[in-house]
This record gives sequence, C-alpha cells and structure tokens, in this order.
Amino acid sequence: MNAALPIGQLLLDARLIGADQLRIALHEQQQRKRPLGQVLVELGFISDTALRDALAAHCGHPSVDLASTLADPAALSLVPQALARRHRLLPLEYRAAERTLVVAIADTDNVIALDRLHAELGPGTRLELRVAADVQLERAIERHYGQAITIDDIVREIEQRSARHAAAGSRDDGPAVVRLVDAMLAEAVANRASDLHFEPEAGYLRIRQRIDGTLRQVRALHKSFWPELAVRLKVMAGLDIAESRSPQDGRISLAVAGRPIDFRVATQPTLHGENIVLRILDREKGIVPLDALGLGDMQRNTLDRMLARPEGLILVTGPTGSGKTTTLYSVLSHLNTEAVNIMTLEDPVEYPLAQIRQTPIGDASRLGFADGVRALLRQDPDILLIGEIRDADTAQMALRAALTGHQVFATLHANSALGAIPRLLDIGLRADLLAGNLSGIIAQRLVRRLCPHCRIETPASPAECRLLGLPAERAPRLFAPSGCAECDFRGYRGRIAIMELLYIDAELDEQIGAGARPGVLRALLRRRSHAGLAGDGLRRVLDGSTSLAELARVVDLGSLTCDAAEAEHAA
Repeated sequence: MNAALPIGQLLLDARLIGADQLRIALHEQQQRKRPLGQVLVELGFISDTALRDALAAHCGHPSVDLASTLADPAALSLVPQALARRHRLLPLEYRAAERTLVVAIADTDNVIALDRLHAELGPGTRLELRVAADVQLERAIERHYGQAITIDDIVREIEQRSARHAAAGSRDDGPAVVRLVDAMLAEAVANRASDLHFEPEAGYLRIRQRIDGTLRQVRALHKSFWPELAVRLKVMAGLDIAESRSPQDGRISLAVAGRPIDFRVATQPTLHGENIVLRILDREKGIVPLDALGLGDMQRNTLDRMLARPEGLILVTGPTGSGKTTTLYSVLSHLNTEAVNIMTLEDPVEYPLAQIRQTPIGDASRLGFADGVRALLRQDPDILLIGEIRDADTAQMALRAALTGHQVFATLHANSALGAIPRLLDIGLRADLLAGNLSGIIAQRLVRRLCPHCRIETPASPAECRLLGLPAERAPRLFAPSGCAECDFRGYRGRIAIMELLYIDAELDEQIGAGARPGVLRALLRRRSHAGLAGDGLRRVLDGSTSLAELARVVDLGSLTCDAAEAEHAA
C-alpha cells in the first residue's frame, strides 16, 4: 500500500466510509481546520477504534486499545507530563535491557513529536510505536498523568481529600480510587506476582502479593479505603456490588505495560469484610516451549515415549499452583499441527491457544467435565485435555476416551506420580481397566530459582550430606541465597519446575491390573533407580539452580536418605 495515500482515500478503499461521507467530511475539515480523521469521528461516520486499526494497518505499526491498557510507571517517569500532553503521546512500557520505550501515539508520522521525544530520552533509546485513537489517547494521558502516579502519592491524595470532604460533610474520591486500583494492578504485574490479596482486618486493610510462590505484604491501608476499593474491583470484574455475603467469581482483562493480562477475581465473606484475591495470568509468560521446561535428558526421553503412544491417558499431578496447566499447555503446543484436532475442557480457560478448540466450563456454561467429554467425543478429536479429574463420572469419561483411541491429558490432585494410582482407584476406576490405558504420570512442584547475580557457593555441611545420603568425604559444592538489588534482596528470582515422570510399561501395567499394593509398586520403581521429585530436585540443587533449603521446603527429602541407606545395605 502506498505510504503517502491520503487518509480519506485509505478509508474509502477499505470501505469504512462512503464517497458521500468523505465529501461531507472534507467540506467540514475546511471549516473546522481539524485533522480529517477527527472530523470523521466527530461526524459519527467512523468509530475511533475502526480509524485506529485502519491507520495501524496502513503505517505498519500495531494498534493499542487504551481503554483497557495500564501504562508502566517506569515508562511514565521517563517522559514529562508537559511533553506527553503537548504532543499527544503516552509511554506504555520501558524495557531497560533493550533500552526500548513503547509509545502510544495517534499520528506515527508526527516527526516533530518523535524528535522531541528522542531528545528527551537521549541517544541510544529506541522507540516502538503503537497507534492509538485520538479520543482514547487524550483520556489516557489525563488518567495516567493525573496529580499522582505512585501508589503512595494517590493514597496521600485520597487521605487529604477525605479530610477536606469530612469537614464539608461530603465525599468524592472516585477518580483517585480508580487510579489507585490501576496502580496496584500494574505494580503486581511489574513485580511478577502470581496472586494479589486484599485482606480486611479489624482496623486496617492488608495487601499482599504472592511472588515466586511465597506471600509478602506490600502495603497496609486504613480500613476506610476498603469499601470503595472493593466496589471498584467488583465493578471491573463484572460482579454484583450489592452482594457481600456470598462468594463470587469474576474476571478482569487488561493490557498492562503493553501486555494482555487476565485477573481471575474471587471474593469471600470473612469476619471483617469481603476478602478479594486476584490470580494474575500473563498470557505471554503462560505458554512455555517444551525445551524451556528444564527437563533432563532421561526425563525428555521418558516424556517422548509417553507422547509417542497414539492413545492412552497421561496425568499431571500436583497441588494448586504447581504449574500443571503450564506444563500441559507446553505439551499441547508441541503437539499442535494441522494434522490433529486438539480440544480442551477447562475451568476456566487460562490462556488462549491458537488453532486449539478450548471450551470453558463451570456455572456460567452449565457444563461439567463429564458432560463436556461426552460432547467433545462427538467433535472428532484426536487429543483431549481435561482440566481436572474431580469425580468418578469425569474419571470414567476420561478413561473411556482413552479406551476409544484418543490421547487424553488431565490433571489430578495427588502427592506423587505413584500416588495417582490409588487416587484413581479411590475415585471409582477399576484396576483392570487402568492397565493398558494409562500411558504415563507426571508429578511436579515449583521451587524458587536462586538469583544468578548474588548466589554464593559453599561446601555442603555434615548435616546436608546426611540429608543427601552422601558421606562427608564426598561433600558437594552447593549454592545458597544472598540478596541483591536484582532480586529485591530476597536471594531468589523466578521459579523452576521439578518433575517426576513415570512411564507405564508392560511390567507396571501388569502390576496395576493385578491390584498391586502401593508398597509393591514402590519397590519395583526403587529397583529401577526411578528418580522421584526429590531426586530431580537434587539435580537442580547440584547444578546451582536452587538451594537445598528451598528444595526441603517443597518436597520431603527423606526418600533420598532411605534410598541411600538401602543402596549402602545392598552393597
């Protein structure tokens, strides 16, 4: 497309406006002395969104919906408010490692604005442009460059206004509360939090974030803040603001710092008011390539053997928040080709996957897992994912799908890979039907990753050697947390998965079908030197990815000592 094509002709060719509308707009433009695009919007001939998307497609830059986007405070701090207002631009995200600033602007050909921005940022900073609608841009600049940007500033503003309004017998903190909620959500995303907790106490509101699997308090506010904050969160999540005595579930979708973020909102009535927890789902980080899961060579070979079977049931076990869904999405993305039909049942759908048919279930859809599997089997699937096996009906339908030649993936709450078998039997499945139809079981946990910038190397102590089942003369070098600015002085940054992969071969099949007790199965795996969760965790401790103390926090290391003692006795 010709880059110099006038906007009127561009919209006409795209059939977004008609020739008569363009002629009227051109006449109005001569009288109003305004940009043609603004005139078309003001006349009602085209929407802001349609104009924005057409301009984005024409100039080759992505578009951005500022109505559902939160800007990164770090990016806002780089661009003065006066410059943003004068040249109608909004910084959205700053990637320090790449020295790149993402900027929303209505006219990407505004050379003067871009030159002024480059001069403000200094040499070496690269700009990534996003096309925004004019009206949205004006509102977003006002929203983000208000009288306060930081959370502490907004809190002080609300407190000062409350004091003035109390003296006058009125109260109007609505706009400030909106900015406060937006800032808290943006801060949680910037801190890589997986959950954001709003917890009312008797005299104050406690706000905590779950970062790398552990909760930390980030702020405490006076209890008077909570009613308006709760109403704002419930409005954003589409919940009933008048209902405070029953639990509610909702969802918020926003673009934070240029990234699509989903917040799953759950309310719970407590003694001091409604408790609200937001699960933060970052779509860009939720789908990890299979090669990035950190599997060892033997583990990857075991997984490939599971996936090579064209039918059968593959289970992923672990507690809530152990990364089961992320692992399953990685596997599905690996298997996703034009030759297969992959369908899922999830409660809810956490991350959308291209070319995969995903079905949300729950109260809103009036569809359960068991009924959903029955419906999916009529859709000619090759691969099925069942979000969770919760009851006998779901387990039987999952097994029936595996029996009829489908590859079925599902999650199950169990403490270990081997522990999934008695769990399935307890639900109501028959041992003779499991035999031959269970391809493999994966158990996993998440442990915190040591910060690579400040971890310290130390020799293992005698107590650690005993825990590892090693003699003191073979003491390995271990790593421990220290703390630096990169990890917020915590010693850890990010999390990694430790996994136990159990491939169900013919011998295990025979034992399961015969109803062998768990002790017999454990003895069989021990003879094969099967590495459980503790064994894989030890691998990550020895390669410096995590610490022994962190591993002991997540899994029971007693199995390592038992295995070492049995090996020494056998020798």
